[in-house]
Amino acid sequence: CHLLATLCHQLTNMACRAALLVFAALLAVAAAAGPARISRSEFRRLRQEKALEQRKQQVESLSKDELVALVLGSRSHADLLASIEVEAARANDTDVYWWKFPKSDCGYDDVSGSCSGKTVSECEQICLKTPGCGGFNYPHGILKKTDCLSHKAYEGSVDLYILENKPQPPPPPPATNFPPIWPLPQNYTSQSGVSIVDHAEFSFTATTSSSDLTNAFARFAPMFFPHTTTAAAGSNPITGVHVTVDNVAVPLQLETNESYTLFIPASGVIQLTAPTVYGAYHGLQTLSQLIEFDFDTKTYKIGGTPWSINDFPRFQHREVLVDSARHFEPVQTLKNLIESLTYAKINVVHWHIVDQQSFPFDSPSYPKLSQAGAYSPQERFTVEDVADVVEFARQRGVRIMIEIDTPGHAGSWCKGYPEVCPSPTCTMPLNPATNATFDLLDGLFGDFTGKARGKGLAPDNMIHLGGDEVNTRCWTESPSISAWLKEHDLTADGGYAYFVKRAQAIAHSQGRDVVGWEEIWDHFGTKLDKSTIIHQWLPGSTIAKAATAAGYRVLWSTDGVWYLDGLGTTWQTMYSQEPCTGIPDDNCAKFVLGGGGEMWGETVDTSDIQQTIWPRLGAIAERLWGPRGTVADDASARYSAFRCLLNRRGVAAAPSNNAKAREAPPGPGGCYEQ
Repeated sequence: CHLLATLCHQLTNMACRAALLVFAALLAVAAAAGPARISRSEFRRLRQEKALEQRKQQVESLSKDELVALVLGSRSHADLLASIEVEAARANDTDVYWWKFPKSDCGYDDVSGSCSGKTVSECEQICLKTPGCGGFNYPHGILKKTDCLSHKAYEGSVDLYILENKPQPPPPPPATNFPPIWPLPQNYTSQSGVSIVDHAEFSFTATTSSSDLTNAFARFAPMFFPHTTTAAAGSNPITGVHVTVDNVAVPLQLETNESYTLFIPASGVIQLTAPTVYGAYHGLQTLSQLIEFDFDTKTYKIGGTPWSINDFPRFQHREVLVDSARHFEPVQTLKNLIESLTYAKINVVHWHIVDQQSFPFDSPSYPKLSQAGAYSPQERFTVEDVADVVEFARQRGVRIMIEIDTPGHAGSWCKGYPEVCPSPTCTMPLNPATNATFDLLDGLFGDFTGKARGKGLAPDNMIHLGGDEVNTRCWTESPSISAWLKEHDLTADGGYAYFVKRAQAIAHSQGRDVVGWEEIWDHFGTKLDKSTIIHQWLPGSTIAKAATAAGYRVLWSTDGVWYLDGLGTTWQTMYSQEPCTGIPDDNCAKFVLGGGGEMWGETVDTSDIQQTIWPRLGAIAERLWGPRGTVADDASARYSAFRCLLNRRGVAAAPSNNAKAREAPPGPGGCYEQ
């Protein structure tokens, strides 16, 4: 009203009459929309007084031409309404604030219109006048929808401006890459020294000779000193590392002690002690991340000396699942992956070696499984291949846990041995009504286990038997299986229980503890053998809480948050998970063995496996190794630095701030920014 009164004072009667007609029309629209809520208007009135007074002063300062342009200059009724809404927003309690997010954007969330070539202030005005606009990127000038902030992502070429009704909170203190170690150690102290490392005279020594340690020293030397240099180290450098291992012959199993202590002096010899060689490997990995090359002086140095680190994993089992059935993963691909796992102290490859799509393992007991079930003659693993992978992994402290998923996910078996399947056209679950099925399981399991605890091709004492996603329709549609179920007074679900129990008994007889997906707990609960390990995976599941309360051990790999094939799951989401949520501390320590990231192979082969796994697996690795309660914001700088470390070591880790995993960098930029 004050604006119109000012207009009538400055304009001709004709212009004043036009302005009043526009205002009357707007009032009519408002009246047709229904009565105002008096209590809300009264509440607003007091809050608006100061803003209205300020607006009055602004209006009085405008020239005649500016006032005409403000009220009558719009090209359409919709534009005029938008202009009035903008002016009302400035005078109402709904204030206008612009939040700026440097090097960010929300792609493919645009509205029509553009402010390309305009200034930031001009873009703000254009957005305010554009229906549905919630922001814009700059300098491209692309207008964004109002939900843009919900999927903001890194974009190095633009800044993102978002319209809000409150001031932007100050940014959190910037995270720092300290300590420059991934995963975060349990306990450490450091000082402010900077020590030079004498790369030319650096020595690896051990109290007890061991071929495993000798091999480890040869592997770590190029990690410590990746650049050739002739620069002298100067006086009082660090000259070597001495490793003391209590027992160099301890086999690698779930219960193996992986702890270590590391003391890095200001000069002299670094001291590393560990109960086992596997703990020593982790200590050497930590040391490798602390040694930095100075490109200006061409010397190696360690900052923060002296260091004292007392470290151990929070969880014993820290896995990545690799699926070589949905896409074949060659031996060299597996070795490259295993090498990279050691950089984050991941200690298990959960090898999902066969599935309904293919059977690539050459079973000595049942050779037609791969002869008929592999994708091609070249996409197979010999016994020697598996032995090579297992030993390669052991020398790096990585266990191989084989999964043979039964009774579902086994359709490929029927090609070589059709008698173990319900019918040629309905192949799963495996046929429970014939001993041929269980004879095959006994032989196949034995190929891996050697039918003795800690022995065989895969000597790990854990074997995964799957048990998930079992649809018994093929059983009920098979006349012979239906008759067998009736003869044994079993429902189809009872037949499933029979199968799981008998398959587990075979594995137990061969010295193995059985891991199974959580469906076996859903079906059988405490009827399962107490040595059974329940693997939680269903989205939103809390089965770990129930299973541990009943005294069963569990693994935690929940879909939606720790499934690596979920390309939209961010590292922050993965980092924020807590396997022991809702579980008492005593039960957590006793029954939660750990878990890991599951890299299902539907869209993964050698061409993209590393960048799909890394760097996000690093987030899971720190949750499983490091102290409880750390948060992603505090870890962000170390996470970005870890990704860059992976790249420098030849690992195809995708940009750490990708909106979707394994995407290429969005444009030019440094490793630490993307």
